[in-house]
Amino acid sequence: MTSKERASLKELQSLDIKLRNIGSTIDNFEVELEELEAPTLKLGQEIEGLGKRLQELSLEKKRLELAILEKRERLDKLEERMNQVRNIREETAVHAESDMVKRALKNDEQESLAVTEQIRKMTDRMNEKTTIHTESMAEMEPLRKGMISEREGAESNLEKLTQEREDLAETLDADERAVYEQITSGQGRLAVSELTEDGACGHCYSVVPLQRQNEIRHSEELIRCEECGVILTPETQVVSSSNDLESGAIEEIEPIMSEVETPDSEIAEVSDA
Repeated sequence: MTSKERASLKELQSLDIKLRNIGSTIDNFEVELEELEAPTLKLGQEIEGLGKRLQELSLEKKRLELAILEKRERLDKLEERMNQVRNIREETAVHAESDMVKRALKNDEQESLAVTEQIRKMTDRMNEKTTIHTESMAEMEPLRKGMISEREGAESNLEKLTQEREDLAETLDADERAVYEQITSGQGRLAVSELTEDGACGHCYSVVPLQRQNEIRHSEELIRCEECGVILTPETQVVSSSNDLESGAIEEIEPIMSEVETPDSEIAEVSDA
């Protein structure tokens, strides 16, 4: 495996790590967005429930009002009948029916008052929650828009890196790519690792035999760690620039030269020569 192919595998691995991180970030956006919206959504659901209950109570109040109206009309007719009774038997029957209607009317009136009080309290509660919901929406919306904007940016970056990864993967040797995909499939672990300075696997830190180290550094064959199975590549060499080397050499030589004193006799001999 040439140095260029090794570099391509490392770059592919770097892209895969970035893609996993961005994917995880996008997933976290969904969770964070749900957590941000949860209190406001809950308030909205409570307000909706109160609205439905208020509709039911309003219908119940109308039913009671109609029943009260019918009973009052019935009492008026019974009073008219009372003026037309011809005997005690008819009078007793009218009185009995009138008392029954009055009791029913009283119950309906009391129930109507209770329903009216419920409607009043529920309306106050609904208005209070609506105010809180409005304030919560005003606070949440800028944060929500910011999170959505960040998520869209992450999705755009994910799409760009995915295409870049596909283009790079197409340039790799088919067998090497298959080995790489086999290592990373279903686990998302590292597939490529460098040797450490002391000749160990950079992934599991198991010591690699010297002969194997030499093959990794000089052979074009794809070599994997015998312990963890990752593809091993030579350690990255940190090479200083030529200027740095020259300046370092001069700095080391100058103190030595300054300490060396040339005798006058030797100088004279050199001059004569």
